[in-house]
Amino acid sequence: MVCRIDWLERDFSFEHLTIGLYPILVERLRGAPARLEDRVGALPREALTQRDGADWSMQEHTGHLLDLEELGMGRLDDFEAGKAVLRPADMGNRKTNEANHNARSIVELLDAFRLARAEFVERLESYDEAFVARTAIHPRLEKAIRAIDLAYFIAEHDDYHLTIIGELIRKFVE
Repeated sequence: MVCRIDWLERDFSFEHLTIGLYPILVERLRGAPARLEDRVGALPREALTQRDGADWSMQEHTGHLLDLEELGMGRLDDFEAGKAVLRPADMGNRKTNEANHNARSIVELLDAFRLARAEFVERLESYDEAFVARTAIHPRLEKAIRAIDLAYFIAEHDDYHLTIIGELIRKFVE
């Protein structure tokens, strides 16, 4: 098995993203809740809430994706407002660490994620080409990104956590 690179070690370049790829990225983002539900929806609670040492459980990774929908929406607000710099993420993941997602039901988390992501996708679908090409500085990456790049970044983040969930399934379930 190939070892996964840590999220914070990723170096993103967006030059390959042409505006014509935007609808495909939006569709990828739309599908994340279904993919997540497919991975965790039928798993026993004991497996979903089992931590790998100090690392998050599958259910906490699910909650983390939900927690970050607010940041994605806020960054769309920043693009709409013409801000030069996008709002920063909480790199300590305080919201997720304090949320106690393991105490919630997986159905509740999945439903909330599906609703939040549907709202995000609806906004993405309302933008024209000029908006999709708008730029602002991404605070962690320290470079200008376009709205299309933000969509790609979020889709990659979804896949990163889905990959970890897959690793945890192989470790605790299979």
